[in-house]
Amino acid sequence: MKDRIYLDWNATAPLRPEAREAMVAAMEIAGNPSSVHAEGRAAKSLVERARAQVAAAFGAEGADIVFTSGATEAAALALAGRGLHGGDAEHDAVAAWITPDLPVAPNGRVTVNDPGASTLQLANSETGVLQELPEGLAVCDATQAWGKLPVAFNWLGCTMALASAHKLGGPKGVGAVILKRGTDLQARIRGGGQEMGRRSGTENVVAIAGFGAAAEAAASDLTNEIWAQVEKLRNILESAIVDAAPEVILAGKDASRLPNTACFAVPGWKGETQVMQMDLAGFAISAGSACSSGKVRASRVLRAMGYDEEVASSAIRVSLGPATTEEMIGRFVDAWSVQHRKFRTRAA
Repeated sequence: MKDRIYLDWNATAPLRPEAREAMVAAMEIAGNPSSVHAEGRAAKSLVERARAQVAAAFGAEGADIVFTSGATEAAALALAGRGLHGGDAEHDAVAAWITPDLPVAPNGRVTVNDPGASTLQLANSETGVLQELPEGLAVCDATQAWGKLPVAFNWLGCTMALASAHKLGGPKGVGAVILKRGTDLQARIRGGGQEMGRRSGTENVVAIAGFGAAAEAAASDLTNEIWAQVEKLRNILESAIVDAAPEVILAGKDASRLPNTACFAVPGWKGETQVMQMDLAGFAISAGSACSSGKVRASRVLRAMGYDEEVASSAIRVSLGPATTEEMIGRFVDAWSVQHRKFRTRAA
């Protein structure tokens, strides 16, 4: 859509050209990766190439990588039946499988007392707050961290980690569980025994090929320090927002965060209203996680951090990416400030 500005990279990152190219090439391969003939072996080769690309990009050499339909399925595969504990700021896909009884501090940091019985989101999708992972953590939800931070599975210290391709510029509908070799992981989808017997069903060769290419390209971005420039833009954005609205609350500002994420609230100005106003003005932002079937509700993450209902329902998230420019940030702040002044006038 021409002239629109996309500032919702945590919801999904635009498809990388490298991923698109790999997917188009994979579409030409007719074989089933479980077939033993030449066409099947060609498809299997694409899957295994992508597995190697993901392992290299995520610092997971020697680990098992099980491809899934996305991070939500990866969470179910890794967490179901394990009785793990976590904080109430975890993503809904994780929260569905855990007991949310770990304390969350006002800055978004979570206290873990028993790592082997716990799961933790390395980077919060709404606030960007980063966690210090304890050694021996059972499961790490690293979905938002891959490609934005120099993260390596082999030094995270966890047994399993979750990933999603579309958060780093790959296609939607493919993800992975990364796990230490030898870890027990019971299949939830049974059948032909694909993915080392952990996830049956014919592999989505096209999407998996795109995942591998996107992961490789994302690792290259980290080497080139592209996200350091994104962080500078995020800081410019937040400074300008505070100048325009001194009453604004910046969630997680006192903690280490993802370089691209700004979560802020003007109490009383509904996040849903802001999202719609900015959409009409030509900007894509969000009011929390994008995985709730279009629902906009008070942020469970901010409530867990101790904010009241008014603040939690007034929060929006602006998430940037390598294609974001300072000129885009300036245009967003100008448009948001116009709506803020209207809100203040109505509230007076």
